[in-house]
Amino acid sequence: MAAIGDKLGTDIIAAMKAKDADTLTTLRMVKSALKSKEIDKREPLTDAEEQSLLTTLLKQRRESIEQFTKGGRPELAAKEQVEIELIEGYMPKAASEDELRALVAGAIEHITKDAGGVRPGQKDMGAVMKVAQQRAMASGTRADGKLLSELVKTELAKG
Repeated sequence: MAAIGDKLGTDIIAAMKAKDADTLTTLRMVKSALKSKEIDKREPLTDAEEQSLLTTLLKQRRESIEQFTKGGRPELAAKEQVEIELIEGYMPKAASEDELRALVAGAIEHITKDAGGVRPGQKDMGAVMKVAQQRAMASGTRADGKLLSELVKTELAKG
């Protein structure tokens, strides 16, 4: 495992020494998910693959919070929120809305150049999203997919 896996191992030991059961359980769950993915792939995960898996875990937790809140179980929603905060500690810095706007503008400009000066429309949303996500990953920041999608829709609507 790459950098995230190494940091997880260190933090698991620290949580054991501190007798912090909740943190330990969450960290072990994350390490287990990473190890499982690595076994499935049959080779070590890249940093991007590790981040992708953590993003999936975060998304699952957010969906659980929504369900627990609807179901009137605030104590379980609070537990999921704590897990989200722990997992986010292993993710790169999240991009701000302004940074995302710049990424979207750059992606649209890139696609416009590739299309011979024709500005992309709503039907090109997938292509713009892909370029914007690649640019976010290349810059070492994390882009919230939902917010990015909304920004791309808004920009393409200005067309």
